[in-house]
This record gives sequence, C-alpha cells and structure tokens, in this order.
Amino acid sequence: MNLKDFIRSIPDYPKKGILFRDITTLIKDEKAFSEAINQIVERSKKIKFDKIAAIESRGFVFASAVAYIVNKPFIMLRKKNKLPADVHSVDFELEYGTATIEVHKDSINENESVLIIDDLIATGGTAEAAAKLVETSKGKVAGFIFVINLFDLNGSDNLSKKGYNIDSLIEFPGH
Repeated sequence: MNLKDFIRSIPDYPKKGILFRDITTLIKDEKAFSEAINQIVERSKKIKFDKIAAIESRGFVFASAVAYIVNKPFIMLRKKNKLPADVHSVDFELEYGTATIEVHKDSINENESVLIIDDLIATGGTAEAAAKLVETSKGKVAGFIFVINLFDLNGSDNLSKKGYNIDSLIEFPGH
C-alpha cells in the first residue's frame, strides 16, 4: 500500500503560497491508518526510548496509537495555556507565523529518552521546539518519526545537522 496515495493536497491553505498536506484522508481509511501506525511501530523498534511525545494536535493521532502498541508512556506537547500544571514553554517560528508549545514539568525525568512523533515536518521549527522541551526537561531526544517530510523545506536536514535521528514514512515537495 502506498500511503502517499491517501494524502490530500490543498493549495493556498492556511494562507496563499502554502501547499497543505492533509492527513485526514489517510486516518479516515482504516487500512491506510493501520498501515501508517504499523510502519511507525516498525521504525520505532530501531530506536531505544523510554517515552513517546507528540506535538499537538495531529501528532497525537499517530503517537498515542503507537504508544499503546509498544507499551510506552505518552506525553502531550501542547499549545500555550492548554496544560493545567507547571510547564516548560518554548516559542518558535512556523511557516506562517509564531507559536508556543509546552510540556508538564513532571512529564519527563532526567536522562529519559523520548521519541517524538508528528504528522509532518516542513521547516522544522515545531520539531526543534519539541526537542528543546524534552531537553529543558533534562531528557534526551531519541529521534523523530514523521508521517510526512516536506523534503525541500529542509526541516529534516536542519534537524539531522543538529545530530537528531530523523525518519519519515512519506516524502513530498513542500511547494
């Protein structure tokens, strides 16, 4: 099964000049969604990690299913002011603006290794912010697995140059 066939492309969303890669068409198909989860699980077996983290909100869809299958704790990296306890925060640049993500301070213990899963990597700003949250919590980033890599936007290359292990299921150009 070619997972790429289940991704819808929407031009000029959320603003002009952005070609949005929509994963809702993949997750609404039970066979394609199952295949994506199975592929992430298989790739995760090559990585030593203690916990799985995901970036709000589409990353939650994939990471929570993987965490359940591999029997690892799941950590939510959320938008600002969505977590009720004490948090670490990181501000970052997006392709189309700025944002803040947070994690509960008690989610990651010192020296725990965290696998970060997200639906898509473009410029890498969100992923880099997620790595900073893990590291601010004194954890270590075991690696990243993305469903989609927009390879020509260089996010995965930038993370690789910083020493992070990067993997993705599907590659698309970003434009």
